[in-house]
Amino acid sequence: MQKLLSYPLTILFFIFFGLALVIFHPIQIFCYHILGYDAHKRSVSILNWFLMRCTNILGTRYKFENEHKIPTDRPLIIISNHQSMYDIPPIIWYMRKHHPKFVSKIELGKGIPSVSYNLRKGGSVLINRKDHKQSIQALQKLGAYIENHHRSAVIFPEGTRSRNGIPKEFRTTGLKILLKNSPSALIVPISINNSWKLVRYGKFPMGLGSHLKFKVHQPIENTGDLNVLINQVERTIVQGVTV
Repeated sequence: MQKLLSYPLTILFFIFFGLALVIFHPIQIFCYHILGYDAHKRSVSILNWFLMRCTNILGTRYKFENEHKIPTDRPLIIISNHQSMYDIPPIIWYMRKHHPKFVSKIELGKGIPSVSYNLRKGGSVLINRKDHKQSIQALQKLGAYIENHHRSAVIFPEGTRSRNGIPKEFRTTGLKILLKNSPSALIVPISINNSWKLVRYGKFPMGLGSHLKFKVHQPIENTGDLNVLINQVERTIVQGVTV
């Protein structure tokens, strides 16, 4: 019965979701070219608030738990498990004062209103998984960027999304490059739960009544052996995931 109900609600969701992307695309362009970085960044934050509100049509609820006073005057490397594309708007919105920038696959850099533009212009990097050299250079660039501008890099080390919520083993190469190129960055682990339930049936229809939970863990200093450090971060994130 719930899946049957999800068909009309999914259509309504996609209408509003698509409208938000289309409306904010020229707003982003205007802000970026006329008003500058800060205005563009605010437009992206507001867009992602609206994208979250679109998912409320599906009965989606959000809980973003952050008990830590995370500084805004130093770079961050935000590390999280990955369950769906709907992981991203809450991170952009709730971590907005930290200027989150994403490590994303190159295919997302074109064809999607608002999203592709922000990935290209907003400080994120697009990596070609088939081109190892290009991927390394892009990650080095992002690490240097957040180090110099005191912004945040968001990376999902699993590489691909978990389809059932069970975390996949972290791939460490990209993390090591970011950590080496932003030595003063504070590491912020986040555990995400239930995002996968929005796409439990695939791309259509959407899942109903999902309660997305984000848990920000105690930040960790970027010091010591990188392998030990990454293992600690992975354990922290995985322990916060419930399936």
